[in-house]
Amino acid sequence: MPAPSDKASRHWFVTGASGGLGRHLTEHALRSGDRVTATVRRPAALEDLRETYGDRLTVEILDLTRPADVDEVVGRTLRSGPVDIVVNNAGYAVVGAAEEMTVEQIRDQIEVLLLAPMVITRAFLQPMREQGGGRIIQISSVGGQVGIPTHSSYHAGKWGLEGFTESVSREVSDFDIHLTLAEPGATRTGFASALQYTTETTVYRDNAVGQTRRYLETADENVFTGDPAKLAAAIYDTTRHPSPPLRLPLGSDTYSAIHATLTERLTALETQKDLAESVAFTH
Repeated sequence: MPAPSDKASRHWFVTGASGGLGRHLTEHALRSGDRVTATVRRPAALEDLRETYGDRLTVEILDLTRPADVDEVVGRTLRSGPVDIVVNNAGYAVVGAAEEMTVEQIRDQIEVLLLAPMVITRAFLQPMREQGGGRIIQISSVGGQVGIPTHSSYHAGKWGLEGFTESVSREVSDFDIHLTLAEPGATRTGFASALQYTTETTVYRDNAVGQTRRYLETADENVFTGDPAKLAAAIYDTTRHPSPPLRLPLGSDTYSAIHATLTERLTALETQKDLAESVAFTH
């Protein structure tokens, strides 16, 4: 599918659209003349947009931890017509040491951050292939490449999403299906205020886990530099590009953190070159 013209109306499927970046993307697409199927847990959150944009906005109630519900909503959406752009946006984070997390907390993180985007991506691949192409935007994070204490399950989901997306992008490139990982940094979306926390144990209170936890518990999003409206516009513009990037770093903090991490990783790799080469068969 060639890059759509500026006047082409497209159909978006956006998860986690009730607030934050998902809502900004939904509104930006609607304002640009596109149609959106938006999935939410609280449909009232988009009532104002429904009143403004009418039948160009379809709101679906969806619990991403229920695969059967995901299949039903995706199927109903596809029966309504082709979908040009999928945005896997829904997500949240549990803060705490890995040792403190319950199995249920870990499982829920992986289901929402990794399994649900995998299932949704898979469901749209055949229809996109048959219609001649499409775009899939995975809302990852600076945390998809950079790890910090207290976010082990969140990072597991986001790093998994990055690996899945990189692999699939190579599988479907011949079909003009493009996947992009959007990697926002600290953004004023309300994400920090919605963080969930483990039950704290004394042994972690005074180390890096406790320090990070204290910072997040008192974080003021007003100091975050990421503007969600500008992020939404940048992501939207990427969907108009004929050759979009696999990764889209969004925010000066994202750029700096990823650059520092990759530099550190490359330096460490060079120190291990002789070891890496030493395990080969000798002939």
